Amino acid sequence: MRVRVFKPAKTATQSGRARTHQWQVEPEIVTPRAPDPIMGWASAGDTLAELRGRLRFPTLEDALAFVKAKGWDAVIEEPAERRVRPRNYLDNFRIVRPQDEERAQ
Repeated sequence: MRVRVFKPAKTATQSGRARTHQWQVEPEIVTPRAPDPIMGWASAGDTLAELRGRLRFPTLEDALAFVKAKGWDAVIEEPAERRVRPRNYLDNFRIVRPQDEERAQ
């Protein structure tokens, strides 16, 4: 079985990065999700689909040791580097009038 080992990105709905520091192990879904004929809920024939986002580890080495102990194949996704552009607070309130722009040229 193949699993994906990754660090999750910051959620789009929140500004905090609380759950982005740990590594997660997420199995690939083997069977497609289909609606249950009686209840209409989405279900899959694979029980590992329930593990999505629940296996968290503090380091990549711990996650890989767990994956190796289970005998799974791991696909590692390195996190993108966060780039912080330095900004000046004063630039938020800067006003450039058209006549000042013409003089500068």
